[in-house]
Amino acid sequence: MNPAAAPAFTKWLNNRLSLRNLPPIHQLARDLASGTVLIQLLEIIGDTPLGFYNRNPRMRIQKVENINKALDFVRYRGVPLTNIGAEDIADQNVKLVLGLIWTLILRFTIAEINEEGLTAKEGLLLWCQRQTAPYPEVNIQDFTYSWQDGLAFCALIHRHRPDLFNFYDLDLTDRHRNTAFAFEVAEKYLDIPKLLDVEDVCDVAKPDEKSVMTYVAQYFHAFANLDRVDRAGRRVGKFAEVMQSVWEMGTDYERRVAQLMGQIRALRESWENDAPTQMTAYADARSQSNAFNEYKSTTKRTWVSEKHEVETLLGNIVTKSRTYNLAPYQPPAGLQLSDLEALWRALGDAEINRRKAINQQLRSIKDRLMKEYATLADRFEARTREQAAEIAALAGDLDGQLTAVNRIAAQVRPLEHQFGVLQAAHHRCQEANLEENDYTVFTVEDLAFDLSLLKQALNKKLAFIENQMVARNVSDLNPGQLEEFESTFRHFDRDQSNTLSDVEFKASLESLGHYYTDDEFRTLFTKAAGPNDYVTFEQFINFLVNVIQDQTTPEQVRHSFQVVAGDKPYVTEMDLKMSQLPPPVMAYLITHMPARDGATGEYDFQAYLDAVFQ
Repeated sequence: MNPAAAPAFTKWLNNRLSLRNLPPIHQLARDLASGTVLIQLLEIIGDTPLGFYNRNPRMRIQKVENINKALDFVRYRGVPLTNIGAEDIADQNVKLVLGLIWTLILRFTIAEINEEGLTAKEGLLLWCQRQTAPYPEVNIQDFTYSWQDGLAFCALIHRHRPDLFNFYDLDLTDRHRNTAFAFEVAEKYLDIPKLLDVEDVCDVAKPDEKSVMTYVAQYFHAFANLDRVDRAGRRVGKFAEVMQSVWEMGTDYERRVAQLMGQIRALRESWENDAPTQMTAYADARSQSNAFNEYKSTTKRTWVSEKHEVETLLGNIVTKSRTYNLAPYQPPAGLQLSDLEALWRALGDAEINRRKAINQQLRSIKDRLMKEYATLADRFEARTREQAAEIAALAGDLDGQLTAVNRIAAQVRPLEHQFGVLQAAHHRCQEANLEENDYTVFTVEDLAFDLSLLKQALNKKLAFIENQMVARNVSDLNPGQLEEFESTFRHFDRDQSNTLSDVEFKASLESLGHYYTDDEFRTLFTKAAGPNDYVTFEQFINFLVNVIQDQTTPEQVRHSFQVVAGDKPYVTEMDLKMSQLPPPVMAYLITHMPARDGATGEYDFQAYLDAVFQ
């Protein structure tokens, strides 16, 4: 073991001791000789108390007992110790002490990237190469010479935190300044301790490989956690965008229904104040007839179109809420579709009454032709209205909706023939100089408009369903990612079996920047491998597709909010900013999340999620 590693190992050990406010050591071999510091270190990095030990040993036998207790724990954690005994540590054998510390660093820091020392080195090197690939000035081939100009450290930081500095503002020839700058930025903004001095990297013929690996591993862990928060932020952002979209759709529905119902009521009131029966002059009655015809060809058609639109909008809100497992939307009292339908039927009655009153002032018509046309027209209108209502009412399972839309489309086609029959009846009325019809309000133009509107509604509904199905099945995997995942699989498939063992699987994931604790990994490996003790290529790709996709299930959303909140029971505006949410999404969340117990700036996301999820 190279003695040059001693300073970096000492700093690494002191950094771990500081986690429990324990005093630092100064001479590695001397300060580990009693075994107490070694036990304290293992309790921290192993996250397990070692039980009773002699905290103030005076005799050699007490020190050896402490050291043996520590070494037994290391072996228990599956770390082989070769040619290292308690007496060697008690006798301050520098070479063996350094070897022991390196073994601990491998197991509890670097082996979290992979459990085998050799594979850990390759996995960490592959991760560094991929992270710095966009920087042609950086060429990482090892953990010695490749780091002497300081640019590799700067590139790792800039790749993950470009907001901290501009990489291309650096003087690429000033290796001392670049190295010092990277160490300072890493410590100040990323909480990465300075395990190395600038001189350890820049002023030696060959930097100590183990020291550099120990320090670079801190970058891997810092950025692995940063990526986890970013993914959580994206998931929260996507969920908030969905919620904002549903809220905007609901607000739009309420506004448009209220406006349409207000316009209908105003028109009926004006008709009541200006009844056609009060008109005695033919010109006045004709003027009312022209006004009514203009209403039917302009205002009424606009209302019919708007009615179809709001009905479809409500169906889309219901579908979207179910797609994302949200609580169902319920329009306010007075603005429900049943309220609109009741008013619409009353409008239809008012139209019929007004049309009859006007017609009685203008003409005498032949009942047979009027009834013939009216029967066909009413039947045609009823059929188009029924099918339009059926389309508007579609909601729920997307596959079921698609089947229903195709069935309705097959039923719409016979209406083209029926419309031809209707046009023939209308032509006969025109030949008989029949200008108006007391038995129906539906003109050929109205019904042609209804038919075209029905077709439009059918096409819009079909497009919406297909878009929702695409959104449901979308994957973020692109050809470049597939190539990267395949090359990683082949790299770690050492025995060419086209499968990965648990060790190889863990190494491949961490080389791609996905770090998991031992407990998390065991659960994920069991899920990915199924009944086998290996992962096939298909299982590997499917697992990575699930990792990179930002689905928004209730459980994932709740977990993502907890990550963004830093495991607090509430989130702050600063938490949302740190998760990279767009300003409009942040404003929406802050407006709609309740304050926690009346506290200013603390938002109860759990109560908010309880309200929006079923």
